[in-house]
Amino acid sequence: YSRSAGLRTFPIVAMSTCGYMLIGMEVLDTTDAEARVMYGIITGMGFIGGGAILKSDKGRDVSGTATAAALWGTGAVGLAVAWGRFEIALLLAALTFCTLQFIYPIKERLRGDEDERG
Repeated sequence: YSRSAGLRTFPIVAMSTCGYMLIGMEVLDTTDAEARVMYGIITGMGFIGGGAILKSDKGRDVSGTATAAALWGTGAVGLAVAWGRFEIALLLAALTFCTLQFIYPIKERLRGDEDERG
């Protein structure tokens, strides 16, 4: 269960959410309708992320939660770009990248310390 979403998946998620939001902003007449499109995208991203979460046969080990959260966050990057909020998109992308890159080794080191203790 150690596979996460591939390198191609994340840009596709960002482009798709951005595209859907841009289409909604262009076609729909009211900001209320645009908000419903955004809510639908957020809900859909949660559903897609849920598909990335796997549970072992015994139900004790759960994996894919970071991938699910990263996919959901990547959808937010796409929405921020669609709204022209590039500073938010860059911040979210950088924080997501740093979290995935640098927190995992810390987590593994802490897990190793727990295993040594007992």
